[in-house]
Amino acid sequence: MAKQSTAKQTTPDPSVSETRAARAQSAKQKSAAPNLDRLIHERLRLGIISALAANESLTFSDLKNLMNTTDGNLSVHARKLEEAGYISCSKFFEGRLPKTEYKLTAAGRSALEDYISHMESLIKQMRNS
Repeated sequence: MAKQSTAKQTTPDPSVSETRAARAQSAKQKSAAPNLDRLIHERLRLGIISALAANESLTFSDLKNLMNTTDGNLSVHARKLEEAGYISCSKFFEGRLPKTEYKLTAAGRSALEDYISHMESLIKQMRNS
């Protein structure tokens, strides 16, 4: 034999629905800022972009020493930034030694500025909460 429900059916209170909608809208507005650029947000890539923003150009060796990383790690991350158009890479010889030089592109500078602005807005939101 099946149990019959004795629960009373109620109609939703419109004020509760309005309050929930207002909370959802408020949360949506707080998170309405564009998503972080995941390409730049990674620690090593942010370091590369920042170092290049502060310098006209840097060699592979300069970046490797500044970032305190391995050849392979720097190479992989620099390639991702280059593929995104954030940095440019030129290879040449200095005497008989091969050199690789990186420069920040206009797109990379713009992406960094957007990233910094986004982080500043997040910090401001946290301080105002």
